[in-house]
Amino acid sequence: MSDFLSCADLVTDLSQIGVRAGDVVMVHAAMSTVGNLINGPDTLIDALLRTVGPSGTIMAYTDWDARYEALLDETGRVPAVWRDRISGFDPQRSRAVRDHGVLPEFVRTTPGALRSDNPGASMTAIGARADWLVADHALDYGYGPASPLARLVEAGGKVLMVGAPHDTMTLIHHAEHLADIPNKRIKRWAVPFAGPDGTVWRMCEEFDTSDAVAPQLDGIDYFTAIVTSHLEKGRGRQDKIGAAGSLLVDAKQMLEHAVAWLERNGR
Repeated sequence: MSDFLSCADLVTDLSQIGVRAGDVVMVHAAMSTVGNLINGPDTLIDALLRTVGPSGTIMAYTDWDARYEALLDETGRVPAVWRDRISGFDPQRSRAVRDHGVLPEFVRTTPGALRSDNPGASMTAIGARADWLVADHALDYGYGPASPLARLVEAGGKVLMVGAPHDTMTLIHHAEHLADIPNKRIKRWAVPFAGPDGTVWRMCEEFDTSDAVAPQLDGIDYFTAIVTSHLEKGRGRQDKIGAAGSLLVDAKQMLEHAVAWLERNGR
């Protein structure tokens, strides 16, 4: 039985890596790497909430588990025959995307969690500043200035990667939006929203980050390169949380480094 990890074990590890009371922390996690948690992913959530305390907040990137985009035509619209068959995005009910692992959905469904209104860029947060973080999330360019990512930086927040690969750091999407580089790809597509009278379709616009944000960056694993080069400057703290090799970085420092990297390499 000694191989189990408890909430208290993870609180110790989180404190060791540098999470503090009052922090605003965006968390990414590969739960399979953390170890044998006595209450599964809820153990990590509980440990984070205990560590940041009642004045702190945790946030996770939920996105939306919608599969309808395979139906989009060349104009970014769904054929009429399908439009009435697709449920609209509902921040309170729509599931977090499964591609990001199990933790975001566990955070989203924890009592007290709030979620932002942008489907693809949606974030969920719990804690003292949760409402402020997720409020008024722009439906167009949802990784830009009117986003929870921008507010994470404004709040002096941190990004915690618990066993998660460096190329999954969502904050870099905010850097892609802010970086002054040419030829950024733009995506325009129809999005269904749940309304009181049924589904309402709206065209949305976003820098296309499904691959490189601009063609001159094609073929470059720049998320990993950005995080790695940031660490090589001696920034961030690395340690284990449970069994997972983990990383904690200051969100503002990370963002500034990412924007500078993209502008230097994306021209």
